[in-house]
Amino acid sequence: MIEVVRPGPLTTVQDLGRPGHAHLGVPCSGAADRPSLCLANRLVGNPEDAACLEMTFGGAVLRFHRSAWVAATGAPAPLRVNGRPAAMNAPCHVPAGTRLEVGVPEAGVRTYLAVRGGLAVDPVLGSRSTDLLSGLGPAPLTRGDRLPVGDAPGDAPILVDQAPVPPLPGEPVLRILPGPRDDWFAPDALRTLTAEPYEVTAESNRVGIRLAGRPLQRARDGELPSEGMVTGALQVPPNGLPIVFLTDHPTTGGYPVIAVLSSADLPTAAQLRPGQKVRFRL
Repeated sequence: MIEVVRPGPLTTVQDLGRPGHAHLGVPCSGAADRPSLCLANRLVGNPEDAACLEMTFGGAVLRFHRSAWVAATGAPAPLRVNGRPAAMNAPCHVPAGTRLEVGVPEAGVRTYLAVRGGLAVDPVLGSRSTDLLSGLGPAPLTRGDRLPVGDAPGDAPILVDQAPVPPLPGEPVLRILPGPRDDWFAPDALRTLTAEPYEVTAESNRVGIRLAGRPLQRARDGELPSEGMVTGALQVPPNGLPIVFLTDHPTTGGYPVIAVLSSADLPTAAQLRPGQKVRFRL
């Protein structure tokens, strides 16, 4: 059992989400930075899809009532176990009765914490993820919450001392594919999108990254009938400023999508923080 002493700005339970329900209006949800969640699980010997904590801007304090192996990945944040520093991207033993503190990350937004055995909260539609848009799954953590931990995955040993992880880029360049509605924009709109950096605004969240920069001009008036949306879609509302959809995005939308992120760049997008500059490349 893990007790939440302090949840930080936003801490949720996440796994790899609930795919296959978009026709019911339910987005996939799950970890915004999926490779980081999978790595954290591998480091403690869990299946890659075990439920972990996703901490937005860190700031969490947890008390472990039983000893456990844990691993933190994603946005690099200072870790302390009973006041002693611990390493990111490495298995760490937490004795029973001790506190684990996760500080504010120096880069990125989302830090993941896996516990050997996984978090055993009740699943909804096959997933333990918190979907902030649909309201499915467990609520964001609050002080005093208690999280059950599942059984350890057999006798699988913990073999890795520390995983090498490249640093997060200061000004990422995200690859995009044009369309499916780039014909709704002026002929130079894609050139505008890729010519200068955009700035991530404070209105960004797990639904999408809102950007400030040069508006993209439309070639057509009006709106589309609602159509399906995917994670990574760059939807452009009437103000011309693109929104990059993340994991809790709506399943349909009526604003045109000028381009879609390469799926390989979604984890980088998920770690963009307010005020950071980002570029797009065709």
